[in-house]
Amino acid sequence: MMGARGLTRATLLKDLRLEWRSKDATNAMLFFALLVVVIFSFSFDPTAEESRRIAGGLVWVAFLFASVVALNQTWARELRNQVLDAYRVSPAPPNSLFLAKVFGNFLFVIVLEALMTPLFVVFYNLHALGPAYLLLVVAALGTWALVVNGTFFAAISLRTRSREIMLPLLLFPISIPALLAMVEATSAILTGEFSAKFWIVLLVTYDLVFTMASLFLFELVLHAE
Repeated sequence: MMGARGLTRATLLKDLRLEWRSKDATNAMLFFALLVVVIFSFSFDPTAEESRRIAGGLVWVAFLFASVVALNQTWARELRNQVLDAYRVSPAPPNSLFLAKVFGNFLFVIVLEALMTPLFVVFYNLHALGPAYLLLVVAALGTWALVVNGTFFAAISLRTRSREIMLPLLLFPISIPALLAMVEATSAILTGEFSAKFWIVLLVTYDLVFTMASLFLFELVLHAE
């Protein structure tokens, strides 16, 4: 019998293959994030210093809204042909399915960020005055915070009539502490005016707490009617 790691890997590879063929979530995320970049760039013409101060908020708000598009697709494809129902009655550990979905969404959003970050740099003339390598740390921790909660709440809202609306209503309030930490840490690194250490530690704590809580509660969500 396939173990938990094998099930997680198999589910993840299946999702990646489906997304590679359709590219529904990826194209929608890229279009939305690009739209945000262009609209804000034409809305104002900040100086380099002002850009560093506001870029943290703009970047993460764009990624947050764009990631909701992928998160809404997380479980929708499992409803086809009763795949999710089959998983519910199988002896497979629920957390393997959850982790596969989280890792898949993490990869999708990371790819989005890698593609869109150069555009933010060009449009807003960004240059980090602090340690630039910490931006990678903040990006990884912040993205995990978004996708672990987003994947969990997407499962909760899956069987509701308006899951596209329900997911943001559940996700955005619970993500406020993480979003604040992401914005402040990014601004601290770009401006170099203060240390980002506190906000990074806060992100690590947030990720650990909500990852453990999601893993603990996901079985109840999966088997809920």
